[in-house]
Amino acid sequence: MSFKRLETDDFVVSADSITAGLWTGNEPILTEYYTSSTQEAGTSGNYYLNVYQTGSTLTNAEIQFAIVYGNVNGSGSAVYDSTVDGKSYSSTIWGQYRTLVLGDENANFTYGTITGSDFWAISIDRNRYKESLFPGSLTLKLSGSGGELSLTDNSLAVTTVSFNDAGRVFQLVSGSAGSVYTGVNSDGYSAASGSYGLFLPDISTLILNPLALSSSINLVPARNSGSSNTDNNNRTLFTALGLSNSFTLNSQETITSDYVFVRPRSSEFNYSENPSFISGSTGEVLYSNFINNPQTYITTVGLYNDSNELLAVAKLSRPLLKDFTKEALVRVKLDF
Repeated sequence: MSFKRLETDDFVVSADSITAGLWTGNEPILTEYYTSSTQEAGTSGNYYLNVYQTGSTLTNAEIQFAIVYGNVNGSGSAVYDSTVDGKSYSSTIWGQYRTLVLGDENANFTYGTITGSDFWAISIDRNRYKESLFPGSLTLKLSGSGGELSLTDNSLAVTTVSFNDAGRVFQLVSGSAGSVYTGVNSDGYSAASGSYGLFLPDISTLILNPLALSSSINLVPARNSGSSNTDNNNRTLFTALGLSNSFTLNSQETITSDYVFVRPRSSEFNYSENPSFISGSTGEVLYSNFINNPQTYITTVGLYNDSNELLAVAKLSRPLLKDFTKEALVRVKLDF
């Protein structure tokens, strides 16, 4: 085994963006939606509704995303205490997402130029995506009593990206796969009701604007403030998804690769340190042809730190012959 200190120009760092289908099996399109009656009827069902790609009791069932409804006034869901108005499951959801997305308990969600008092949110399950959602790949179809609507994000139509506490922020507009439908106006939504919501790729979340959905396809959440929870707004959005059966979205991941170039020069690594080549009593080379015309085979490259600790090992696909007449270049790729 021989050692050689690497120089600065022996290292090259590269970053590549990798995209893949978001749903189970790396599928880009989700066409079937199922829920769990047990989860929906339980305590968690008051807050969110999990959606699966197949029957929830099947062995291959996996959560794809969750649906929640939030309301600043606590309307649209049961209150915790009938004597305390406005403190309900929907108000809790509103506060949680306001903190997550806006980072300010006094801020409100703004869709285009319109400030909303409630929202639906679709939160993609963490197991579904690598690092973030892929802007420009979204096509979400919803159905209401007023017809069908296709939504996408406007990432391909804007020149300046907006940011908040959740990272990048894009508007949800009428369109498909990043292509904005400008039949309403050049922005892809009506100025009177605002955009259809927010696309937040860095926290894998879609915020939907009920006011715009109500104006477009008559998809309206219940905003009752009673103590019953019979008006299930999570179920309302789930039904709107199921009638169209088309949710297209990809994940995105940046893979950073560190390339290390190991360069055995003609005068290096030509002698073996294997004890069988040397006499144990005299220390002489046992085979004379290894003195003037040595040959070795490189099979492994080990990367050590300054403390002589082995950090990584790279195996060559086949032994590499080395002698005084040959130089080699071995490229080691580390992905992280």
